[in-house]
Amino acid sequence: MNVAVAVGRTLAAAGVRQVFGVIGSGNFHLTNAMVAGGARFVAARHEGGAATMADAYARMSGTVAALSVHQGCGLTNAMTGIAEAAKSRTPMVVVAAEVTEPRSNFYVDQEALARSVGAVPVRVTSAETAVAEALEAVATAVRERRTVLLNVPLPVQALEIPAAAPAAVSPPPSRDAVVPDAAEVDALTDLLRRAERPVFVAGRGSRGRRQALELLADRCGALLATSAVAHGLFRGNPWSLGISGGFASPRTAELIRGADLVVGWGCALNMWTMRHGQLIGPDATVVQVDDDASALGVHREIQLGVTGDVELTATTVLDAFGEQRVGYRATELGSVSWRDVAFDDESTAARIDPRTLSIVLDDLLPAERVIAVDSGNFMGYPSVCLSVPDENGLCFTQAFQSVGLGLATAIGAALAQPDRLPVAVLGDGGALMSAAELDTVRRLGLPMLVVVYNDDAYGAEVHHFGPGGHPLDTVTFPPTDIAAIARGYGFEAATVRTVGDLSAVRDWLDGPRSAPLLVDAKVVADHPSWWLEEAFRGH
Repeated sequence: MNVAVAVGRTLAAAGVRQVFGVIGSGNFHLTNAMVAGGARFVAARHEGGAATMADAYARMSGTVAALSVHQGCGLTNAMTGIAEAAKSRTPMVVVAAEVTEPRSNFYVDQEALARSVGAVPVRVTSAETAVAEALEAVATAVRERRTVLLNVPLPVQALEIPAAAPAAVSPPPSRDAVVPDAAEVDALTDLLRRAERPVFVAGRGSRGRRQALELLADRCGALLATSAVAHGLFRGNPWSLGISGGFASPRTAELIRGADLVVGWGCALNMWTMRHGQLIGPDATVVQVDDDASALGVHREIQLGVTGDVELTATTVLDAFGEQRVGYRATELGSVSWRDVAFDDESTAARIDPRTLSIVLDDLLPAERVIAVDSGNFMGYPSVCLSVPDENGLCFTQAFQSVGLGLATAIGAALAQPDRLPVAVLGDGGALMSAAELDTVRRLGLPMLVVVYNDDAYGAEVHHFGPGGHPLDTVTFPPTDIAAIARGYGFEAATVRTVGDLSAVRDWLDGPRSAPLLVDAKVVADHPSWWLEEAFRGH
């Protein structure tokens, strides 16, 4: 058995059961070995798409996933998706062939590439250490929640593993729950006892911890909100405010701004979630709970940092809290939903208002859905108007704020959540960037709905620079029939200009869904979305 086969089979035995990639000569044997070891391989049409599929699958399945790429150019093609995964601390292993001779046309400093985006580079160095190094790559991804680049040099791949009997391989243990310091728990308990208007903001680290947070919130009278990546965590709770930050409704923003204590649970409290600090009242105390001490206070000043597992910390505070308090729940919430905010429908016979489009789609779609939203001027509308059943209902690959990841995100999420209707929501820019992966959707037989908010432009730039009188020829385009493109890939497709045209979606949902459906929605493009200027302030 050579190193390529040993590494591939080791990765599969260590828990990598889903692999995405594009196969070239350098990663051919590695990938076949993973498949022989029991992993499922999905061939994407571009390495960038494959990287984001793996990222989304890991997020929505709660398991480690792998990306397999050719040396050099295969890796560089995947770097945007790898950057998104690394910034999001997605447990993922990038298996990359590598050349180490600088004279090779495939040569690039792959270690430096990984470090530049926050991924962890490791290398298989010999036949004797190959299995252990592959195992350590998976262990690092799982225990440290990191995206790991496993470089496997071509000359090493061909070496024969020593003939000694191979040791049994099993998945590494999951990350141990971090026990919070007793003094920090006491300090948080005291702050919650004294707070009159506490608000909990739950982030990525709170996914799967709903019950513990709700029990503590009930005891201390806290209102509940989430970051975008944890959207749906408190669905159905009468004290849920929805998403905090740029996507917050006016009433939600008002209530969070009125808090005298804001506790971020597994949440970075970054510029997006706190609107550059505008959602923190001048006299509010800010607390952050995270099992990674290095994350505390990174994005804003905090008065207390608690290093500990979200669920364990919340449960420990609850045990010590004492009698129930009314807290912020003496306040009438009113409507915290964007759907209840009145607006003038600006639809015409030629273009549909994106707010109207989003609301009607929400009413049409089944409750069990998993949604992926691409980046762009349009993205706020579906993010706040399309409801999700729980925190696994929205896969939000926006840490790098790259346009073009939405379709691949939906593919990975669909494979991880096969019992839900996958919905990819894209702008025309992102849709055309990633159009090759329409083939992957059709080839996999996914019953996916793809909705394109088509304004024939990079709308964010149009609305940001247009008012200044700048020429916009570089960011506007002639009309494109994206529905026709989709039909070429084997999709059913419909062009939507009015609410009546959405009957095509209803008919598809009521039918066998034997082919995916793409909706080319020609949207009104007269105004910037409400969150746009905030986004540009974050550049």
